[in-house]
Amino acid sequence: MNVSTAVLAVAGLLAGMMNALAGGGSFVTFPALLLTGLDPRAANVASSIALLPSQAVAGWAGRGMAEGAAGLSLRTLLIESVIGGALGALLLLATPVSAFTHLVPWLILFATLVFIWGSFFRRRAGDAKPLVSPRVAVALQFIISVYGGYFGGGIGFLMLAALTAVGVAVRAAGATKNALAGVMNIAAVAIFLVESKQNWTLILVLGIAAMIGAQIGVLLLRRVPETVLRAVVSLTGIALTIGMFLRE
Repeated sequence: MNVSTAVLAVAGLLAGMMNALAGGGSFVTFPALLLTGLDPRAANVASSIALLPSQAVAGWAGRGMAEGAAGLSLRTLLIESVIGGALGALLLLATPVSAFTHLVPWLILFATLVFIWGSFFRRRAGDAKPLVSPRVAVALQFIISVYGGYFGGGIGFLMLAALTAVGVAVRAAGATKNALAGVMNIAAVAIFLVESKQNWTLILVLGIAAMIGAQIGVLLLRRVPETVLRAVVSLTGIALTIGMFLRE
């Protein structure tokens, strides 16, 4: 096993554990793929493909708790998530590598701020009165879906914030978020597979390790304080943001 493979295996394990416990796995997989020599756009695509299986499983497992929001059916939200995810993927592939490289630090900064806000400051009341109308809910989910297909960092907290803002209980919002993220990423990955070439060795190593890590994360779920995990993810995002800006 060479150094790159070992780095990816460790990154995949950590990402799988983080996603199962607190989220933020892409903060580990993205820089690990950059270290293998991939450019930022290719690393973003490879990370999305590698992490898809565990995301799809999470969405399927919690499908019974998923529900619609703001008078919209779950089917409507799923359909617009598929469309938005596919559009985001097409926008990513249409973005020149040089332009995306300059955009990455800002995307990571945004994702990190969203993660920190969602981890430590987001409103926790699950049965609060809806704050936005159905039309606004549709627009929010579509915009989030496009962002998810394009980059995806912090996507879970963006959706949790939107769903709780329209009155969905936190537990149901978490399940709904997983279902929407799953179909969103499936749409994006389908575009990536058709429209771009992949390094399957890197993706398989990362993906298999992430699935193993997810199983370990489930076992640790009741033993590791979630606040500590979220703090670690937040610090990782801050460090990665600083590092990417220094590379500019």
